Amino acid sequence: MAAAVMTLPTLKSNPSHLRELNLSQNELGDTGVKSLYDLLMNPQFKLEKLHLFDCSTTEKQCLILTSALKSNPSHLRELNLSWNELGDSGVKNLSDLLMNPQCKLEKLDITEKQCLILTSALKSNPSHLRELDLSGNQIKNTIVNHLCDVLLDSHCKLKRLRLRFCDMTDESCSAVNSALKSNPSHLIDLDLSGNKLGDSGVKNLSDLLMNPQCKLEEIHLCECSITEKQCLILTSALKSNPSHLRELNITLKSNPSHLRELDLSENKLGDSGVKNLSDLLMNPQCKLEKLHLHRCRITEKQCLILALALKSNPSHLRELNLSRNQLGDGVESLCVLLNNSQCKLEKLDITEKQCLILTSALKSNPSHLRELDLSWNQIKNTGVNHLCDVLKDSHCKLERLSLNNCGITDVSSLTQSLTNIKTLPFLKELDLRNNMIGDSKQQLT
Repeated sequence: MAAAVMTLPTLKSNPSHLRELNLSQNELGDTGVKSLYDLLMNPQFKLEKLHLFDCSTTEKQCLILTSALKSNPSHLRELNLSWNELGDSGVKNLSDLLMNPQCKLEKLDITEKQCLILTSALKSNPSHLRELDLSGNQIKNTIVNHLCDVLLDSHCKLKRLRLRFCDMTDESCSAVNSALKSNPSHLIDLDLSGNKLGDSGVKNLSDLLMNPQCKLEEIHLCECSITEKQCLILTSALKSNPSHLRELNITLKSNPSHLRELDLSENKLGDSGVKNLSDLLMNPQCKLEKLHLHRCRITEKQCLILALALKSNPSHLRELNLSRNQLGDGVESLCVLLNNSQCKLEKLDITEKQCLILTSALKSNPSHLRELDLSWNQIKNTGVNHLCDVLKDSHCKLERLSLNNCGITDVSSLTQSLTNIKTLPFLKELDLRNNMIGDSKQQLT
């Protein structure tokens, strides 16, 4: 905190080049806020990004800061004031800033109950905002109505909308998705994780996905209590319009060519959901790069179906997360994928005992993998020795290796591999937490 406060007066002497300032998780106090106020009021100051996440900012301090921003609004593009007590006066000033025609704010992150005031303000000046994050707020029907008015405005060019864990009902989710259907061409990232979509929310989202103007690249629906039937509806919709989507937290099947990332974690897909997902993966137009299926209750049989689908169209996939599933012998079918010379997988997350089989498979095609997470597997020393064979390979370009809680007691072979001059230039992160390494851990220092 002291270092942050001391830095601010120094910046006042030459502020014209600074474009991004991040003071998050510092207690600025009155002195720090006053110094930041003076900096923001300087007409030479051209700050574009200001991050003050979790700074213990009081209502009085927030009033001071937002007053300064109102006086010099034209350059700011990103503002993060989340996890601070903005109070009514601070939010009022922030609303005035948003309504200022000179305000060009593109990204706003807040976690305040007063977001109703802000969404009302956005209606008067929606054209510049590109990213809106209201996650963690209790989004009531009144706020949703204001938000929908913003989304329906033809001047709205919002690209990213995040409403994670807002306790939204199926009625609220349905209203948001309906509004997006009317103005779909700009949005590329939608996060509704932790909300109850219900049948109506899923139906409207499916209609949005089937709209040819829809350019969504990322959809996050983690922990949305999506049923097998609802998953079937969504995956069917994706198949009809797949070309834009890059990231998705639910299964889609109607238009797959845009999809790059799909995250269905912590939803029960069921046999029909897995079947539809497999159909999507086998579509030649599908260019999926990231697939997250963490804790989806995927069975051995379902894993086999998915692996076969990935084998038929393997060249685009870069990240695969199948952790916390009962894959069983389905892991062996993943090995066939890894052995495929067209496989370009860079990140793999699993938590299965059969990871020994996978490391053996990796030895035959190690060059593309960049991140490997085998945490919470009892791979023990034998598994580490197999990994070392991968690390020693001159074609191995692994950058991140996670072995958290893997029952490892001896890292001597790992240490020997890491001293290999061919390995060291690439490996950046190694996680060995929660292992009984003992004295051998000293060899890593």
